[in-house]
Amino acid sequence: MPPRYEAILRVDHEADHPTARVDHTGKGVENRTPLRLAVAQPACVPLDVAENALAHAAAVRAARARVVVFPELSLTGYEVDAPVVSVDDPRLTPLVEACAETGALALAGAPVAGDHIATLAVTGGGATVAYRKMWLGGAESRRFQPGDVPAVLDVDGWRVGLAICRDTGVAAHAARTAALGIDVYAAGVLESAEDWAVIDERAARLTAAHRVWVAVASFAGSTGGGYTEAAGRSGVWTPQGEAYARAGAEPDEVISVLVTPGIDGV
Repeated sequence: MPPRYEAILRVDHEADHPTARVDHTGKGVENRTPLRLAVAQPACVPLDVAENALAHAAAVRAARARVVVFPELSLTGYEVDAPVVSVDDPRLTPLVEACAETGALALAGAPVAGDHIATLAVTGGGATVAYRKMWLGGAESRRFQPGDVPAVLDVDGWRVGLAICRDTGVAAHAARTAALGIDVYAAGVLESAEDWAVIDERAARLTAAHRVWVAVASFAGSTGGGYTEAAGRSGVWTPQGEAYARAGAEPDEVISVLVTPGIDGV
């Protein structure tokens, strides 16, 4: 059985991490083990956390990746009035079990106490709140509070910066996150089908400014909040700005790539 990875090595914020890129492996940054990274866009049932957790679990098993990124509010759908999801919610059990079986870290979206739009970091040991969205959009600010600080996960020596939707369009967010020393900028987003090009435009700006891998998980299909047709087109971009792998517009696609210190190796 694969290792459970019951603990994420660390979540770093501005207050507790230096700005320089740090080698936590002791082997040199270029000698890290390649990171299998996936983006997923499962079909979503609005407000049905139990059903959506099952879909997330299936995506994790299909990806066979170390890190699997999901869209914004992926566990509830884009429902700004959705009840908060606690980290010990038993409905998350199928996702926790899938992560235990595969050794994966799932980055799932949910509303959490606060009120915040958040990224949950789910492993075989359970769930934690890893990041709270800093830049709210539209009707979100009528219910939610913005997060205070960017966050970076240290996963097997790879530094994964976290973002949620509008964050990706704010240069200051990317700059503050990159200042913590990152290799990957991972975001869960929601765009309408007619705005699919926004995903590509923001990925291009991020790679040009910070020369990091960019992984975007984008809702596909229908998902509340008036989004009857979401964009899909989740993808991974290289530090050089190349669209390395892309999903289409339909739900239930999973894209998995092998991220190396260079750019080769799907």
